[in-house]
Amino acid sequence: MNVSEVLGRRDYAIISQLIPEGARVLDLGCGDGALLAWLKENKRVEARGVELSRDLVQVAIARGVTVYQGDLEASLADYPDQAFDFVILSQTVQETRHPLVVLKEMLRIGRHAIVAFPNFGHWRVGLNHLLSGRAPKTGLFPFEWYDSPNIHFLTVIDFEELVAKQGWQVDHRLYLSGPSVVTALPNWRAEIAIYLFHGPA
Repeated sequence: MNVSEVLGRRDYAIISQLIPEGARVLDLGCGDGALLAWLKENKRVEARGVELSRDLVQVAIARGVTVYQGDLEASLADYPDQAFDFVILSQTVQETRHPLVVLKEMLRIGRHAIVAFPNFGHWRVGLNHLLSGRAPKTGLFPFEWYDSPNIHFLTVIDFEELVAKQGWQVDHRLYLSGPSVVTALPNWRAEIAIYLFHGPA
């Protein structure tokens, strides 16, 4: 099955399908607010965002989205319990300093969390590392080791183990390779993993 794109991103297309009409949504590391603006227009969500870049915050505000400028990890403590229906962290968890703290806070302030991340277990990453003897550098991970925003390198297996250890309940798992949904061997074949989950029952 091929996945269409929303705003040029396949993970956004999946996320937009997971969020129902009228939900209260917080997007952490929301960038220019494009996803939130799309959700606000098409799903009539109550949209909020957090973004570090002042320039991107200004773009998001110009789109009509309410965005707080600041470090997402420092801002989470400011939100009360269960303030949102969905908290999104799309392709950002690997850039956070304390990812477990962030994930726990997402589940404190939101009924559900949606996390999308690049899978460092993908076969091209492993093959590149094996053949080059260097830190992986591929189309999915184009950065040099010294200027990469990625500071935690996780795989599908790593995230599954964390979910099990924390007792979180997964509502949906979706894995993408190019435009296609991966249904077998996701740790080896998936470029992007997307999880919708909630806290222990």
